[in-house]
Amino acid sequence: MIATPTKIPEVMIIEPKVFGDSRGFFFESFNQNDFNVAIGKQVNFVQDNHSRSSKGVLRGIHYQIQQPQGKLVRVVFDVAVDLRKSSPIFGQWVGVELNAENNKQLWMPEGFGHGFVVLSESAECLYRTTDYYALEYERCIVWNDRGIGIKWPANVEPKLSVKDGLGVEFCSSDLFEC
Repeated sequence: MIATPTKIPEVMIIEPKVFGDSRGFFFESFNQNDFNVAIGKQVNFVQDNHSRSSKGVLRGIHYQIQQPQGKLVRVVFDVAVDLRKSSPIFGQWVGVELNAENNKQLWMPEGFGHGFVVLSESAECLYRTTDYYALEYERCIVWNDRGIGIKWPANVEPKLSVKDGLGVEFCSSDLFEC
């Protein structure tokens, strides 16, 4: 397993070692010990999530104001937004394409907002979290917030849930004082 920091160093691209030949492939998608060594700290996951979405489905930008979740995500165009108020890069984002061909995963520690969009005809998004989902603490920043300026892939027309369509501007969120 190789961990490569993104432009936000705490957010890392995780690449498993893939063994493949004409018959197919095999890779270990997760190993707790190897993961901890790769990112340089001890992380404990408590929940696995699995969603299936069609092309263009965009989810996020989600975060929890209490019980923040670190996430390890696979198989979408994935975005992490730094929501740590004390961070010198508060409000900056990074996006990585994660798919069945590259087998990459994205690690974002606690303190980051998370969103993704599906680029293929359909995708199953798999991710692990370091804390439990808590509806009462969940918040959503609108996906196309001008202050954050995420450059989503241009070839996809976003399909939003009602909840994601009602996301607030970053400047109006409970994280930011305008």
